[in-house]
Amino acid sequence: MDRDWMRQRLEDFEQQAKKYWAARQQGSGISATRKLLFEAEPTITKILHLLDPELAPAKAVKDKGYGDVHIAIDDVRRGLGTLTDMDDWATRLAPDAPSLRADQFHSWVWDAARTFWESKHYRAAVHAAATSINAHLQDKLGRRDLSDAKLVQESFSEKAPEAGKPRLRVPGDQTDPGVQTRQRGALALGQGAYFALRNPAAHETGDLAEQEALEQLATFSVLARIIDQCQVVT
Repeated sequence: MDRDWMRQRLEDFEQQAKKYWAARQQGSGISATRKLLFEAEPTITKILHLLDPELAPAKAVKDKGYGDVHIAIDDVRRGLGTLTDMDDWATRLAPDAPSLRADQFHSWVWDAARTFWESKHYRAAVHAAATSINAHLQDKLGRRDLSDAKLVQESFSEKAPEAGKPRLRVPGDQTDPGVQTRQRGALALGQGAYFALRNPAAHETGDLAEQEALEQLATFSVLARIIDQCQVVT
């Protein structure tokens, strides 16, 4: 909605109403001011209905007969008040909602992303977080021959470890179906994060929206915590 335009139309209408009432008191110029009121009425009524369909009048101007009109000036003033306060409603009357504190993300993520985030380079922040997790995973497994999604795939593989190919195992009894499910979920999450988030961050142009980047950092933070908690089996 063009609130500035709506406000201007309501203010102009209020001034025209004052001119009409002044003309009636003076007994001259009534016809001209009345004409302008009726010309403005369709737009004013539409604005008021848009702002508050339940309380808006059927018509902002009604013919009372004998040249007299009823002007819904109180509704117009209410509309002006609504327009003035709408921005405040969006922030001050919004329901409380949880928020993510980026500085509480896993340190592998936030320590790498912080400098880029503070300079508002959000895509670079996501890429830095993904690169950091990759480096910590390589260090944890002692591998430099693989990286990113391929490294995640081999790390969380349900296959037994091989020479030069240690595995990650989520904590718990590895024969427990719930633990096995988390193991497969960690693999899917890790590959998904690198395929769907890291690769676009590395290769696409244009920056991310702040909220979108925050959500992506949160995804990598979840992955980092899982990797950090996992045991290495050789």
